[in-house]
Formats: sequence, structure tokens, C-alpha cells
Amino acid sequence: MTSGWIYELCLWGVFGLAPVTLVFLLFVAAPYGRHARAGFGPGMPARLAWLVMESPAVFGFALFFFLGPHAVEAAPLALFALWQLHYVDRTLLYPLRIRPGARATPLLVVASGFCFQLVNVYLNGSWISAGHYGRQWLWDPRFLLGVALFLLGFTINRWADRVLRDLRAPGETGYKIPRGGLYELVSCPNYLGELLEWLGWALATWSLAGLSFAVFTAANLIPRALANRRWYRETFADYPARRRAMLPHLL
Repeated sequence: MTSGWIYELCLWGVFGLAPVTLVFLLFVAAPYGRHARAGFGPGMPARLAWLVMESPAVFGFALFFFLGPHAVEAAPLALFALWQLHYVDRTLLYPLRIRPGARATPLLVVASGFCFQLVNVYLNGSWISAGHYGRQWLWDPRFLLGVALFLLGFTINRWADRVLRDLRAPGETGYKIPRGGLYELVSCPNYLGELLEWLGWALATWSLAGLSFAVFTAANLIPRALANRRWYRETFADYPARRRAMLPHLL
């Protein structure tokens, strides 16, 4: 399943799509959340949109993984657990934390995210259960460092999301300037954490499939972070000018 022409086409398609996505999103902010605006067609309620868009990452990944001949082995199962740690929360729990009345998400965005995840879970789920990892991989420095980086990113991402969520009192709407911790250095530590997660995944899997996801994540999140920082600076006169968008002191 990981050596046929369809797999290769999907793999290099993701690598090819990444720079196109990066350039496009540098000029056109994806129209959801604070950047929601008219002109992108019909929308879907934000909670449902997120659940639909990310659902392949939980269920599709499990399908492709358990179709693999070496799924029920220690190292592949460890990687499976790592993936699901992120996506069970992001797909099934995060929508419950979206405030009621959040702006609708365009169906175009939902469909694009859904289709990307179908390809992504096919590449990664198939790869890690195909027999590339023996039990000794659990003690390989690349796996150990990758897991550590993934868990660091996961922790940063969840902390940053909680800070944003706690900015609003119950029933309150609107935006405020987040403060404290990494928010004193960057506008979007949640995106920084997610990028670290998938860089860790690429290292832990030591695969082109994992690398393709990390590259695409960077192409998607870096423009979003830049757009968020620009929005903060345009919206709040007292927004700290020294904060970077996503990478402390760099970007």
C-alpha cells in the first residue's frame, strides 16, 4: 500500500501543494474565525464544520492503520497512539470548546480540509503500519527525540488554546489581547506548538509521509500566524509591537 503509484502520487502531490498553499495564504487569509467574511459561499456551523473537517484524522487514520500488515506491533502502535493523542482532542473535544454562536465556516474550507486529511491519513496511516518499524525503533534516538518534540508541542498547543478560551467570561463575545508565557513573544503560540508536534512526528516516523505533513503544516500555519498578528495590530492600538507572529525573535 505504500509502494504503489497512487501512494507516490499522493505523497509528492502534498509536497507540491505546500508551496502553492503558502503563497496563496500569504495573500488571502483563510476565511474562518476572526478572518471570516462574505464571498466564499455557504457556511456550516463552526462546531459541526470542525468535526466534519477533521473526522478523517481520527477514523480514516485508524482504518488505514489497521489495514496494514504490521499494525498490532509495539512501535506502530506507539506511533498510532501519538497521532490519536492529538486528533481525538482536536476532532472530538475541541469543537465542544468552540463558543456557541461562533461564525460559520465556509463549506469550501471544510471540503478542502476534509480532502487534505483523507490524503494525509492515507499516507501516514499506511506507512507506519506497513512494517518499517521493529521493536528496536522504540529506543532509536530519532523516535525518542521526535516523541519528546511532539509532546512539547502538544503541551504548548493545549496551553495556548486554554489561554485564548479563558480570555472570555461566560457569555462574553469579542476579542482581547492574550498575555503571559509565550504570548509575550509570539501572537500564535498555539500554531507554534502544532508545528512542533508535526516536526516531532516527522522525526519519530523518519518518513517522507511524516515530513510531507510537517511541510504542509508550516505552509498552512505560518501565513495564518502572520495574518493573525496583522489583525491584532490593526485592531488593538496597544498591541505589543515586539511580538513576532509564530517563531520567537524570528517570524
